[in-house]
Amino acid sequence: MSDGPAWTVLDYERRPDEFPIRLFVGGLDGRNARDAAALCDLLAARGNEIRGTRSKLVEGQRNLFELRGHQVRIFYLFLPGRRIVLLDGIVKQQDRIPAADLARVLGYQADVERRGPAAPRGR
Repeated sequence: MSDGPAWTVLDYERRPDEFPIRLFVGGLDGRNARDAAALCDLLAARGNEIRGTRSKLVEGQRNLFELRGHQVRIFYLFLPGRRIVLLDGIVKQQDRIPAADLARVLGYQADVERRGPAAPRGR
């Protein structure tokens, strides 16, 4: 385990009070729910030190990673200041990430990189 400062894990907020990762995790049950909780705990504790089968860079992408459980995939990115932003997740049905899911998560990543993880509030 790392001796450095703790990681701050944030949930991406698409619109005010709309958090895709919370909707995803809230819809899981059984083994998938347990996997998601364990993966998020591991990420908070180990940050960028997670290797091997539990975390990997999404192929062909920059700063977009996936936590990998038995079937659960949770997408996240790193921000300066030891911050991690959880974007969304999928239950794996095939080896490759479906194009529609990848496009959605890439849009979330671009949103975070442009404005940060929190949704802008009303005027």
